[in-house]
Amino acid sequence: MSDDSLRDRIDTSKPHSARFWNYFVGGKDNYEVDREIGDQIKSIFPGLVDVAVTSRRFLGRAVEYLAGEQGVRQFLDVGTGLPTADNTHEVAQRVAPDSRIVYVDNDPIVLAHANALLTSTPEGRTAYLDADLYDPEAVLKAAAGTLDLSRPVGLMILNTLGHVADYERARELVRRLMAGLPAGSHLVISDSTATSEGMIAASEAYNASGAVPYHVRPVAEIAGFFDGLELVEPGVVRVPEWRPRAFGDAGFGDGAVDAYCGVGRKP
Repeated sequence: MSDDSLRDRIDTSKPHSARFWNYFVGGKDNYEVDREIGDQIKSIFPGLVDVAVTSRRFLGRAVEYLAGEQGVRQFLDVGTGLPTADNTHEVAQRVAPDSRIVYVDNDPIVLAHANALLTSTPEGRTAYLDADLYDPEAVLKAAAGTLDLSRPVGLMILNTLGHVADYERARELVRRLMAGLPAGSHLVISDSTATSEGMIAASEAYNASGAVPYHVRPVAEIAGFFDGLELVEPGVVRVPEWRPRAFGDAGFGDGAVDAYCGVGRKP
């Protein structure tokens, strides 16, 4: 895709979830419209910044767990978002240099920054797919160009499923992705939750801004994504509470953040 056609796909007149999140985690790949809604939401609900930061740290702990304790050497990161510190491939390849990672997003903003996701150790490999969560079979087929789908894969879907308004459709998309992966694969999910009035108000303000809507869900619905899988201890918990002591994150972040996560193994 040419630079001109890519620029034509990027709308800087409305807030954008990847740029908005990038602003919250201290990145520089955002525009004034993203910072304006970000500051508005921080004034409504300052805790959303903690959600962004602690969710990012959960990504690191989950990848370290899979690569270090479970021997997973392949990762499929769907809904990648903008590159920042400690991306999936960086964490995985620090633990296991031969790890292979495929990033998936269908966002021109992310595509424009994809080269930052394509660095790799000589032993490993990274790839970026401009593909759509709503077509899981196409994602899996394309990912098979880099990953061996007969061997376990860590499927990462972080702060992404809220874009799917219908819960049953979101569950079906997750199920179809996991169906294409072998036993021993793991599903890693984190997402904002409707667990406080502040988070609900922040979500409503964001959705009213003209951005693509993002829907926060009850905790029970986050847990439902793991149906049929073996949940890794401690189960579905707030993001700062998932194995923090094992990875040196004990005491980081407020345990009351409005975001839940989990890791499940496919039997």
